[in-house]
Amino acid sequence: MRNRLFGRQACAIEGGRVNKLDLNLLKVLAVLLEELNVTAAAQRLNVTQSAVSKHLSRLRDMFADPLFERNAQGLKATPRAIELAPQLRQVIQQLEQLTRPQAFDPGQSQRRFHIHMPDMAYSLTFPFFMPDLLVQAPNVSLKTNTWNEHSMQQLLSREIDMGIACREWDSRSPVHIKDIPGELNHVELLRENSLCLLREDHPALQQNWDIDTFLKYRHIQVTIGGMNKWLLDDVLSIKKLDRDIAVHMPDFHSAMSLCEQSDLILCAPGRHATKLAASFKLRILPIPVAFDPGAYVLMWHKHFEHDLGHKWLRELIINNVVE
Repeated sequence: MRNRLFGRQACAIEGGRVNKLDLNLLKVLAVLLEELNVTAAAQRLNVTQSAVSKHLSRLRDMFADPLFERNAQGLKATPRAIELAPQLRQVIQQLEQLTRPQAFDPGQSQRRFHIHMPDMAYSLTFPFFMPDLLVQAPNVSLKTNTWNEHSMQQLLSREIDMGIACREWDSRSPVHIKDIPGELNHVELLRENSLCLLREDHPALQQNWDIDTFLKYRHIQVTIGGMNKWLLDDVLSIKKLDRDIAVHMPDFHSAMSLCEQSDLILCAPGRHATKLAASFKLRILPIPVAFDPGAYVLMWHKHFEHDLGHKWLRELIINNVVE
């Protein structure tokens, strides 16, 4: 059976004219914009691929635009579909708020939540709240993406339900926790100190471990959370110092493998690095530069503050992760 998320029809004002829109079709369009794949959209909507194709045909007539073009990966949204996306999300969210029941039963819910977070936050959060989620809400699902340069804007535009991001307590940081936009609520989950990793027989281990030794060798830089620069580099810059970055890498596992086989130094978030480093022949040392620890922060738009399902999920995360 087709999902009946809303009433059959509603009126929408677009370009100065009023159109009758089937709200179930809008839901199909929203899911297609997220998945860019008819098969995946059909699975999410619990309908057949044929039904999705028929709905897409009606949507094309409704908006007088192809909306999607086929390519090797699946579908590519047209400029018109991309233009519609933010308005579409807002309309659907408002209608879901109106039709959502006053009580939330996780055991019966089939809701899907969308979360962005840095790669290293998964091992520090998911193992602690997911077991309870799977027991309490066997049909709830999470879609996750790596936190990137667009994630903050997606939180502000309510395209995603929540995010976990790295923020700093050090006053010298350009991403200080106090600078989180006012439209967002947030809770600090974990404090995080950074550390250094060197191979077991690194020549630096035979020298005094200080800022001179630290800067004498070349470094590996891992880009995390959409940021190319660490607070460490901002602090060094204030002192008119900088690191010699030999290579930029996308993940810490690969970076540790290289660190193990070279004289390169790797700086990494302590919790994540300590877990991974046990699998490599590496020594762990403190960073010989003083700065305040950072934090992993859970953020969500105030629009969702009284959404009972959203509240259930964020409290599940907070209650199981916060130290």
